[in-house]
Amino acid sequence: MTVPSLSLLETRVLGVLVEKQHTVPDSYPLTLNALVSGANQKTARDPVIEASEAEVQGALDHLKSLSLVVESSGGRVMRYAHNAGKALGLPPQSVALLAVLFLRGPQTAGELRINSERLHKFGDILAVEGFLNELAEKPWVKELPRQPGARETRWAHLLGTDPGDSRNETRAPAAAQRGSVPGSEQLTMSEVATLKANVAHLQSEVDALKETVARLVKELGVSS
Repeated sequence: MTVPSLSLLETRVLGVLVEKQHTVPDSYPLTLNALVSGANQKTARDPVIEASEAEVQGALDHLKSLSLVVESSGGRVMRYAHNAGKALGLPPQSVALLAVLFLRGPQTAGELRINSERLHKFGDILAVEGFLNELAEKPWVKELPRQPGARETRWAHLLGTDPGDSRNETRAPAAAQRGSVPGSEQLTMSEVATLKANVAHLQSEVDALKETVARLVKELGVSS
């Protein structure tokens, strides 16, 4: 199966559906309002985004076209459920790992084991690594190069680049890959805001480092 090309918001919505199926089963399938709240949640999310109801609806429409999401009209409002396992041909363990990567960005196998505990309890890290290696053969995930000073490598999903993490060198932004569909050739407003916020954060870190270096140079009496 061809790897689906998804935007940050689309992977976030899919991850929220998988997560809430396990954490709030009485409220699942989810309404649009519940999905917006889950996508914009401030905890257990990286990056934190602010998506509008219209943007989440657009993400749902694309996910439905890929059979990754199904809708039901029972009750007063439309509700949505994920269909990731069937659509991607994956077991629940793999769906859980993908969902955590969708919600939190690149992580080590140890972090994935801890963060996916409410979705699926893995016996040990070896079990997590086993499913990650199976996903890598599809390929749905990729093991990233070890960072300087890091003990473990991190894993990232390949269903679309996460614009909120500049370290995720996987695929080009999904929105730019979908061609001429109106509104899909550019990032959503929430994704643009996320990018700007991360650039501003990086700039502040650079400025802080410059100040620290300048202070050290002055204290040590070293000419710059």
